[in-house]
Amino acid sequence: MKLNTNSNTYTFLYASGVVVVVAFLLAFAYAGLKERSDANERIDKKQQILAALNIRGLDKADVEAKYKDVVLQDMIVNAKGETLNEGTEDTKDEAGFAIDRKDINAESLPLYVCNVDGAKKFVLPMVGKGLWGGIWGFVALDEDGTTVFGSYFSHESETAGLGALIKEQKFQEAFSGKQAFAADGTAALTVVKSGNVQNAACEVDGITGATLTSNGVRDMIKEYLGLYTAFLSKQ
Repeated sequence: MKLNTNSNTYTFLYASGVVVVVAFLLAFAYAGLKERSDANERIDKKQQILAALNIRGLDKADVEAKYKDVVLQDMIVNAKGETLNEGTEDTKDEAGFAIDRKDINAESLPLYVCNVDGAKKFVLPMVGKGLWGGIWGFVALDEDGTTVFGSYFSHESETAGLGALIKEQKFQEAFSGKQAFAADGTAALTVVKSGNVQNAACEVDGITGATLTSNGVRDMIKEYLGLYTAFLSKQ
């Protein structure tokens, strides 16, 4: 029986066939590229952690080796200061590293114990909200648990030339050497309106014209320093 190519039945069957074929091709392509995509995501995350430790500019081929050399443990702790998973020195990316940004919370806090040139560092991941979408970052502290060694921040969709500047090294370097906590143990590190720094020991200039994004970084830092306080106070 020959189908009438001008009929609704033919049109429906043809369209259905095209949808099935396209869906199959997309599923095949996804399966084939997923491993590479996951690998690139791991490399990117490790580059960000290393950037917070002031280790930047590495080729992708060198990131894995440097990360393995610098990161001692990828722990999981909670806001009570309890260690839920110490991480392993062999893999270094199956405990805290395996926690997705969206899953970080008071009961599941990744924490990286690192060694940079013989000095112990703690890298604290954090997530927040900017003007148009999510922001996140890593703040590295010296062994004293309060002096900022370095930082890295990024975003999903902040405005180019304004809020997106939190990803720039110049902004991030301004945090180095600042004090994360006050004498009473409360979070002190903060971002203030550009040009309004009153306490250089713990305040960083925000980005001109990007008040809401700057405030998002400020709030994110305050929240997560608070969550990690109990663990750091034990160190």
